[in-house]
Formats: sequence, C-alpha cells, structure tokens
Amino acid sequence: MINSIAGGGTLLTFPALIALGVPSVVANATSTVALWPGSLTSFWGYREAIRPIRPWWLHWAIPSLAGGITGALLLIRTPEARFNALVPWLIWGATALFVLQRPMMRWIGGHSRTHTEVESEAPPRRYLLYQFGVSVYGGYFGAGAGILMLAAFEMMGLRNIHTMNGLKNWCGLNINAIAVAVFVVSGIIIWPMALAMAVGAMAGGAIGSRMAQRVGQVWVRRAVVAIGIGSGVTMFLKGA
Repeated sequence: MINSIAGGGTLLTFPALIALGVPSVVANATSTVALWPGSLTSFWGYREAIRPIRPWWLHWAIPSLAGGITGALLLIRTPEARFNALVPWLIWGATALFVLQRPMMRWIGGHSRTHTEVESEAPPRRYLLYQFGVSVYGGYFGAGAGILMLAAFEMMGLRNIHTMNGLKNWCGLNINAIAVAVFVVSGIIIWPMALAMAVGAMAGGAIGSRMAQRVGQVWVRRAVVAIGIGSGVTMFLKGA
C-alpha cells in the first residue's frame, strides 16, 4: 500500500528480510521480486489517471528499463554498504525538493503544463536523463525512488498528484521488471519468502492506489512528504 503512494515498500520488506538473517544483497533482490506484482496492481489502479499522458509512456519506459538493468547489475557486482551511506541524503533531498518546488516555480515565473501540451510534446530530455539516473538507483536499491521521480514530475509542471503517482508507478513497473529479470537469472532469490511477500504486495498495491485517489491531493502530498522524511530517518539510523 505504501509503495503505491510513494515507493516506500522496500523500507518494510528489506528490513524484515534482514531481521530474518537473509544476506543484504539477497534480501534486496528478494524484496524487489516480492514487490514487483504490487507495482503491476498499483499501475493498473492508476491507469485512468495517466491516460491523458499516454503519449509519454514509451518515453519514460526507455530510461526506466535502461537504468533498472544497470542498477541491478551493479547490485550483484558491488558491495552494498558503499551506496547505503548516501541513501538517506538522497531521499531527504528529493523530499525537500518536492515540498519547495511550487514556491520555487512561482518565484521564477514557471507555468504549469496543460494536458493538451503534455499530449503533444515529448518530455524534456534532461528529465529523461534524470530518470535514467533514478532508475539506476531504483534497480540497485529503490527505497525512495518514487520520491525522486515525483520531484522531477513536479519540476516538469505536472500538478495532479494522482497523474504523478500513476506515472511514477508506470516507471517503477519497468524498473522493477528488468531488475527482477536480472535477479532471477543470477539465482539469488529466496523464492518462498518472495512469493509470500508478493501476495501482500499485490493486495496492498490495489487497495493503496484506490485509497490514494479518494482521500484528496492535499493528504496524498502530506503522505508523500511524511514517507520521504521517515524513509530517510530509517536508512540513516540503519547506517549509523
């Protein structure tokens, strides 16, 4: 459910696996596999919210797939501890950007896009490059990747939080799909644990996407900020 709102599901499944004695890299890969079905149901729940920006789907899928496979390959080849120290700072920075972006846009005289503009234009290339970087991180660990994506969507001028969440879920679906393929081929998945968590992820994704669209944009934004701050604190304390 949390994953469908702001991409924080990893912060529940990963520590749970670690607590059960699973090695960190294996726990990370198993967590990704477990959460991917939830990404699918979350995307399905938001399909109507992102229908107006359907011309953008392929544009966002390409950097998401490319970054996801890069991050997954890095995970199975490099020590995880080197990157974990940066995770809380990345999450906090993205959360702050998400909170401050509207005042910043008003200050510099930015203008929101309309759905007509979105349908007739490709996303700016700098945001697609940014998405590739976020997707590398998403394939590598992923906690807070949703916050990083939402911050970029806000900077582009998207203003409907449900459209932003739907696009985030579409990107996450692609990132995790290619990462799952890498982890499955590498043979590091603990399947009994992954399948048990996947059942809960699918139910939570479907319920969370519907709930988020019913409670209103203000409360969803507050939830995004709260999850971002909490995720950063959790990862900071874990690395302390």
